[in-house]
Amino acid sequence: MNEGLLSSFLDLPMISRVRRNHALEHATLLSLAKRKPTARVMGRSSVSGFTVYGDVDTEDLLNAAHDGLRRLKAGQRDLAIHPSCGSNYVVAGALAGLGAFLALVGASQDRDEGFLERLARLPLACAAGTLGVILSRPLGPALQAHVTTNADVGDLEITRVTKRQRAGTTIHVVQTKN
Repeated sequence: MNEGLLSSFLDLPMISRVRRNHALEHATLLSLAKRKPTARVMGRSSVSGFTVYGDVDTEDLLNAAHDGLRRLKAGQRDLAIHPSCGSNYVVAGALAGLGAFLALVGASQDRDEGFLERLARLPLACAAGTLGVILSRPLGPALQAHVTTNADVGDLEITRVTKRQRAGTTIHVVQTKN
């Protein structure tokens, strides 16, 4: 996919909204972590805002969301990148899996290769998987910065936060508009 086509896709209105909400979700969770370091939460972004799962006070979450939005609008683009984003895990898993797969398949086309010969490549597969995880460290945040988030939130606004309980889990839905 060439860069112009990717850029056109990322700028589609629905995709752009999700990316900006994803940036705000990250900024909110980073702000919340500074205020409440023991809070265990996770988020999920959508076209209409983002959802936060975990036991957190609604007022604390709303304050963190407004702080994150203010700071993104002030140009603190680094807040759009979160170390625990699922994008990082996807890149790590894909590279580790691909490396291990290639090591186990090997260059050999010998269909009569036995189990012990393949087992002998297990250390190589582990090393290739580990290399994939190492390489993912800079690639996951780069994917966030250029594809899955957009720190330029423009005129994004927080319109409402609603709280509900489901199966013993506190869920906050943060709705946005632009």
